[in-house]
Order: sequence, then structure tokens, then C-alpha cells
Amino acid sequence: MRELYPEIEPHDEGMLDVGDGNSLHWEVCGNPQGIPALVLHGGPGSGYSTTTRRFFDPQHYRIILFDQRGCGRSTPHASDPNSDLSVNTTEHLLGDIERLRRHLDVKDWLVFGMSWGCTLGLAYAQRHAERIRALVFAGVTTTRRAEIDWLYRDIAPLFPEQWAKFRAGAESNGDLVAAYYHLLNDADPAIRLKAARDWHDWEAASILINPEAKLSPKWSDDRYLLARARIITHYFHHNAWLDDGILVRQAHRLKGIAGVMVQGRFDLEAPLVTAWELSKIWPDGELVIVGNAGHSPGSPGMSNAIVTATDHFAGK
Repeated sequence: MRELYPEIEPHDEGMLDVGDGNSLHWEVCGNPQGIPALVLHGGPGSGYSTTTRRFFDPQHYRIILFDQRGCGRSTPHASDPNSDLSVNTTEHLLGDIERLRRHLDVKDWLVFGMSWGCTLGLAYAQRHAERIRALVFAGVTTTRRAEIDWLYRDIAPLFPEQWAKFRAGAESNGDLVAAYYHLLNDADPAIRLKAARDWHDWEAASILINPEAKLSPKWSDDRYLLARARIITHYFHHNAWLDDGILVRQAHRLKGIAGVMVQGRFDLEAPLVTAWELSKIWPDGELVIVGNAGHSPGSPGMSNAIVTATDHFAGK
């Protein structure tokens, strides 16, 4: 059993102007001369977690984390209704990653993604294969329409009480992503905040089914909830600006790139089928299925498998 590495603090951090009035907060931990490793957080809009620093051996890795547009310590913050989300798209984020790479003088790196970070990492790797040393993904998603529909429609029979409240919050029986997208951009701040809380109450249902799972303390922060819900619905309402299923269809572009996909057998938020389908097209992508695990990368089985993968690519 491989445990998380000890807690560490960044030795460098800053803000990067990426245009469109946006600046990204970034930090670097570990060995300044180590293997560059980029962390792509989930959500979208969750911001990075300091726990993810501990998935990497700080003696071997130069660990790079950043808050994607609109969240965490990046500015402007999406909790502000006046922040312009039209310049917060998958295409913008892909450009941001390249700007950060050049800013930090990185030739190529290991890319680690969690949940939405897997979608972003797959899109980046398929476009910039020459920049990838290896890929490690946990809780694999590609943000296909079927995956979005699963989260906000098809999973409903497993949580009937919570589903009824979720529908009631939007006063809709139709496309709830679209309904909440509009509520979260309403002129009335009370309507926006209620929608953000209702959205996260629904998400909590599938998270807390795992006895080991705990909600982040951030979920008690209204500013965090507003930004995260606003960004998620913005991305999912627009299908992440990706042709449906393209990241699976084009997974052959990853040929020659070594990778590991760590997937909980009972992940209700990102069902196993997506990682399994990718593994059939990406021959160099190893699928590691963790029994009795859900979506959280912090659960013991998941974190052990992630650390095992990063240790492997560090040559340990």
C-alpha cells in the first residue's frame, strides 16, 4: 500500500495574465529540477486542491497546479455575475495550459487530471501530443452528452427524494442543466444563490453514497458554490464545446503515450464505461479498476493507485 506523500508548500507561485481580462493563479511545489507534472482539477470550476500535491514524490517531481478560469484564486471570480463566461471555454483553457507551460519554461510534462480534468487533459494531449511525457487520470470523463445526461437525468432512479428536490428547485421536468444555467445567471442574487445550493445538494447525493466520502469544507462557502455551479452549468449547457464523443473517437491519437486510468468500480459520477471504452482505443493507456471505490481520488484505494502510477513514471 503506497501512502500519500507528506504535505508540502509551494516554493513558487504567481498570477499569469492569459488575456480576455483573466489571470490564473499558479503554484509550483517539489523539486525545481524534477519531472514537470501538471495537475488539472475537476469541476469544471472546483479549483485545485492542495491534497493533489501529495500524489507526487516531491524529490522526483516539479508539481505544477493552477486554478482554471473563474475559480479558486484566479480572477475574475465566476461568483461575480458580471464576470464574462463567454471567454471561459474549453478552447480558452487549452490555450491557458500552453501559456502556463511557456511561462514556466516547460518542454513537456506528465499531465494528471481528475474528473473534468480528464476531459481537459485528453483534449490537450490529443492536440499537443509532443508535450506529453505520460498521462495519469482518475475518475475518467470525456463530457459526452450521455455522461451529462447520466448525471442530471438517468441517475435519478437511484436518488428519488433528492431528484424530486432538484427538479423542484428549477421548476422544470425538462433539461435541468439548461434550467439551472439560466437560474444561475438571473439578475436576482437570492435566486442565484438558491440555485447554486440546490445544484450542489443534488451532487452531494451521489458523492455521499460512499461511506468514505466527505464533502469539501468549501461547500459551506457561498462564493465557492456560486462560481462552481455557474461554471459547471456553463460548460455542460454547451457540451463543453466538443463534438459529441470526439475524445473517445480520437483516442488513437494517444498512441505511443503511456498512461494510467484509475477508476473506481462504483463511481456513480463517472461510470466505468468511459474509461473502459478509452482503453480499447488507447493501447498504451492502462486501466486500473479499484474495487469498492467511488469517484473520490482521496479514498485509500484510489490514492494508492494514483501514487503507484506517478511513482512508476518517476522511474521508481
